[in-house]
Amino acid sequence: MSVAKVIEVSASSTTSFEDAINQGISCATDTIDNVRGAWIKEQKVSVQNGKIVSYRVNMQVTFVIDGDA
Repeated sequence: MSVAKVIEVSASSTTSFEDAINQGISCATDTIDNVRGAWIKEQKVSVQNGKIVSYRVNMQVTFVIDGDA
């Protein structure tokens, strides 16, 4: 039997939503073992002078906590 835990992660990028997701997952996997997936809950942009200046994602990251990878 596996037991999983879900944490919420926010990440941003000046490049794209995909880059923000990759940065968030990369940071999570640097500190947490057995990451198995993520659900992108929310996407937002910051706008200045009519142009997008940053992309932000809020995601829920799931990881196994009992060691059964």
